[in-house]
Amino acid sequence: MTRRTRPISWIRAALNAFEAFPEGAKSICLGALTIAAEGGKADVAKPLHGLGSGVFEIALPFKGDAFRVVYAVQLAGEIWVVHAFQKKSTRGLKTPKREIDLVKDRLKSLKEMLR
Repeated sequence: MTRRTRPISWIRAALNAFEAFPEGAKSICLGALTIAAEGGKADVAKPLHGLGSGVFEIALPFKGDAFRVVYAVQLAGEIWVVHAFQKKSTRGLKTPKREIDLVKDRLKSLKEMLR
């Protein structure tokens, strides 16, 4: 039995932000996205609560910095990467409210676009 790998699509702003990540951080995140595309969940990924089911955050501590990639698994049969950012505060695990608000806005726009 072969598992169907779903395509990974990016909101342009998320891709642009992701491109600025260090190479090592990018490759770990891409590995986690590949696992998601294959129907699994990487160890560095966790559900992002308050945004509905199927929204996950890759939380990556990397060389003293913290990187985040937010993706949705239940949109049009694809994995959609909606946000990528470097978290400034390494204290506290919570994702900053402005980042959550941005994810909410992008998810809303994306759902309307995919209708």
